[in-house]
Amino acid sequence: MHKVIFDTDPGIDDAMALLFLHQHPEIDLIGITTVFGNASVETTTRNALFLKREWNITAPVARGDGKAFDPMRNPVDWPVMIHGHDGLGNIDVPQTIDLPVDPRPAHRFIIDTVRENPGEVTLIAVGRMSNLAFALKEDPQIAALVKQVIIMGGAFDVPGNITPAAEANIHGDPEAADVVMTAPWNVTVVGLDVTMKTVMTRTLLDEIVRKGGARAKLLSDISQLYIDFYGRHVKDGMVVHDSCACIYLVAPELFTTRSGAIRVVAGGIADGQTIQKPDGRAFPPGNWDELPSQHACIGIDTDAVLALLAETLSRPA
Repeated sequence: MHKVIFDTDPGIDDAMALLFLHQHPEIDLIGITTVFGNASVETTTRNALFLKREWNITAPVARGDGKAFDPMRNPVDWPVMIHGHDGLGNIDVPQTIDLPVDPRPAHRFIIDTVRENPGEVTLIAVGRMSNLAFALKEDPQIAALVKQVIIMGGAFDVPGNITPAAEANIHGDPEAADVVMTAPWNVTVVGLDVTMKTVMTRTLLDEIVRKGGARAKLLSDISQLYIDFYGRHVKDGMVVHDSCACIYLVAPELFTTRSGAIRVVAGGIADGQTIQKPDGRAFPPGNWDELPSQHACIGIDTDAVLALLAETLSRPA
């Protein structure tokens, strides 16, 4: 059984990933930590509580600080054209949800939970890396206690989606991402190199609803705005970025990875760019030396990933 803390900014594709984690029989979702990104941290926390309530998720929700690792970066603009004004596809999420938030800030929740379960917790981060970086700053020793870190973010051999150089999750807090990539723990980055190949069509989503009932129907309602947005990029479907990171946890054999140290550019026209120094390639001494070798996904079995996603989301409550 995989114990997971899901670090997320719900967010439409985050909602799909959350339902996958909740319904997969080999995953024990032990915590949800929220971060700014697809909306403000106030909104993403409310959305996490809403989905917790609607899908009967038992995992506690801990709110992030809502700030970037570098205090000079102030998040202000939210992608409402993609995720809606409520962050969940304009389905009119209630303004308040009558559920408690864990009293600890998200990074402290991560520290405490990892220390209570040494060597057992996987961190799956599908938004800005701020909470993970703050956790490392406060307690660097937790890196040795985390089982693995799986990140949805980055673009290595393909263009970014927020600038030609950068993917949005990394671009939103590149200093935090660099801290996470270079820490002495096991990181796998599931980025645009593979996620852009995974398209959930309306037809497949309708089939999931037919089999999965009310939970799947809510997911479908949330997803319609996202599908409309992606109409300019793919045909009649949505790219399931965040779910790919969750699927890697239970089916890593469906991905091809490349190993090597990873750094993140902070500043300039390439702000947020992810760069890997592949293992076995010789370069003059530089800023990638003496860093842990991490894994970047560069290939994916698209059909098998979508089949596993559909099967899991279709499970009845």
